[in-house]
Amino acid sequence: MTEEKAKHIVRIANTDVTGSKSILIAMTKIKGIGFIFSNAVCKAAHVNKFKKAGLLDLTEVDRIQEVIANPGKYNIPSWMFNRKYDIEAGETKHIISGDLTFAVSQDIRRMQKIRSYKGVRHNVGLTVRGQRTKSNFRRNKGKAVGVKKKKDAAK
Repeated sequence: MTEEKAKHIVRIANTDVTGSKSILIAMTKIKGIGFIFSNAVCKAAHVNKFKKAGLLDLTEVDRIQEVIANPGKYNIPSWMFNRKYDIEAGETKHIISGDLTFAVSQDIRRMQKIRSYKGVRHNVGLTVRGQRTKSNFRRNKGKAVGVKKKKDAAK
């Protein structure tokens, strides 16, 4: 194929990816797929990871989508998956796009419902992972604290 026949946008896993980038980099634009997982998908699908996404033919795109849908079937290690020991299903799986967004929001809702420490922090709008909040995160806490000038202090 020549550069004229390359597609500008390729649809992979219900997401539009840029056709001018290599498939390794283009797949990282899909929510839930990072660089390492993208590399593993290319290797499992037997696709050249440096090939431009716009130059992929339909069979290669289908193989990539199949590997993304069922990574365990293609011997991708379970430590690469983003849902380890899922509460509802009880299994380790990899989810992407809207399913991932929904799962994260459900996790936060569950933590808020059982009133765990993380759930309470999410509810109040404070940091969840133990960061210091004395000088940072003023936007989350609500007020910006500054220094008053002498003119304003006299009034």
